[in-house]
Amino acid sequence: MSDKIGFSLKKVTTEQFAIIESAFSDGEDVQFSVNSKYGINEKDKMVAVFVSPAFYQNKTPFLVLEIACHFKIVEEAWNDFMNKDKTKITLPVGFIRHLIMLTIGTARGVLHSKTENTTFNDFLLPTINVTDIVKAGVAFDLKGES
Repeated sequence: MSDKIGFSLKKVTTEQFAIIESAFSDGEDVQFSVNSKYGINEKDKMVAVFVSPAFYQNKTPFLVLEIACHFKIVEEAWNDFMNKDKTKITLPVGFIRHLIMLTIGTARGVLHSKTENTTFNDFLLPTINVTDIVKAGVAFDLKGES
């Protein structure tokens, strides 16, 4: 397998967004969390990377976002990721880290855009060490052609 993996960003979706003003108190400590999940579209050879950053006070979210970036993987790379029986596909850790980094950057822009001209625009997604989020490659069982 080549070190270069061909892919392209095909779509960005905002899965959810909310500002819960009643859960925010100016001057109180703010906590931040980010979660991720992944999906594939086997037919179209696509990978979806979802990130869900949230800002909290007293364990209650006041700013919530979930976005997904949908990446088309070139056929050669897709086939290289499959096991020999074509029953499982495993995306290498370095590749997943790259895709999640792109998705977090996209989420940063979406958050800015959605909160522009509000007091919540001061809440920026911090830089995130993706090696803390992604410890291993991601594997999916394949359904196969029916």
